[in-house]
Amino acid sequence: MPVWLNQNSNDFVTAFDRLVAGKREPLVKVDGVVAPIIADVIRRGDDALIDYTRRFDTCDLTQATLRISEEEIDKAISLASPAAVEALKLAAARIDAFHRRHLPQDDHYIDGTGVSLGVRWTPVDAAGLYVPGGLAAYPSSVLMNAIPARIAGVKRVVAATPAPGGRLNPLVLVAARLSGVHEIYRIGGAQAVAAAAFGTKSVPKVDKIVGPGNAWVQAAKKLVYGDVDIDGMAGPSEVLVIADAAANPVYVAADLLAQAEHGSGDECALLLTTAASMAQRVAAEIDAQLRELPRRQAVEAVLRRRGALVVVRDLDEAIALAEEVAPEHLELQVARPEAVAKRLRNAGAIFIGPFAPAALGDYMAGPNHVLPTGGTARFFSPLGVYDFVKRTSVVSATSKGLRGLAPSIAALATLEGYEAHAAAVRRRFS
Repeated sequence: MPVWLNQNSNDFVTAFDRLVAGKREPLVKVDGVVAPIIADVIRRGDDALIDYTRRFDTCDLTQATLRISEEEIDKAISLASPAAVEALKLAAARIDAFHRRHLPQDDHYIDGTGVSLGVRWTPVDAAGLYVPGGLAAYPSSVLMNAIPARIAGVKRVVAATPAPGGRLNPLVLVAARLSGVHEIYRIGGAQAVAAAAFGTKSVPKVDKIVGPGNAWVQAAKKLVYGDVDIDGMAGPSEVLVIADAAANPVYVAADLLAQAEHGSGDECALLLTTAASMAQRVAAEIDAQLRELPRRQAVEAVLRRRGALVVVRDLDEAIALAEEVAPEHLELQVARPEAVAKRLRNAGAIFIGPFAPAALGDYMAGPNHVLPTGGTARFFSPLGVYDFVKRTSVVSATSKGLRGLAPSIAALATLEGYEAHAAAVRRRFS
């Protein structure tokens, strides 16, 4: 069961901070394992990929079978559940519609001196998507990562997913086809990240790597950053629910349990409530609903470790704590949720009202479910089209425009000790 915390207790701050921090082990602990793998892939290319895939995934590959063929994808689609395929199609359509609204627009204007200024947006040439395939496979994440890249205009969208024992989840391949993924490789782990970042004979390199993964995948992403761009460091799933006395404890309990079942063992599920009676009712509901879950033992372990029912003094205190946590998912099950939402700044996604569970955002709402975790919502945003485009500044000027600015340019350049910069302007008018 989740721990009980009360804001009026003397040790509340220490206990709450310890709960929120959880297991924040620095990725440097696995860097010593990951760095040699990356170096080996750079040195030996496909041979290294084949060796690591045999070792870690018990899957024997050749250069010819590293990439999943179109025939294999066609077969997977034919074997997939029609109902699941239709659900993926609906999700894909909704994700597509939402993200198309956020394509950035080029800008251009001429200022008062006659200098022409602007910004041009262009997509990266190639993006790599990592798709976990170990404990579970996530076709919904394929949609969320690949569709914004396609909408952005990325010419080459590549997916890599491990195939433990040679087995692939057919719905992952269905989702890849629906999302417009151009190439899929059956490789995983740090070796897949290295191949995407630096390229091999069979796996051409990309410009950006996105997608979730275990500690080794995240460490590899960190180590290749700079040679390629990455989306961020994905951590365990989180949900924070703010509820008042009028909330439905059945809904609250169900939403806490939903995020606790993700599988890493370090998920975080928090309730902040202004009513002790609500915490009691939610606790009873959690106990009842747990009996129906196939992953009951794993979920119970998560709740004992990083689950909490927190009784706060008032709604203002709940908002202050939520801002401090900056959770991945923030649910508002209170009397006036829209008014509360306007006061919140730090969250990956805000779900307003009793009929907007985080699960809606995980699968079908349309906004991206790749969200900042571990408090990084203070400065990171959800994945989107803007992650697959880059800005280029565009500047032009007439002789008159440059002449008017030349004295100030020369003065600043001279001040900084860059006489050649100053001369580059002066010589145009000497």
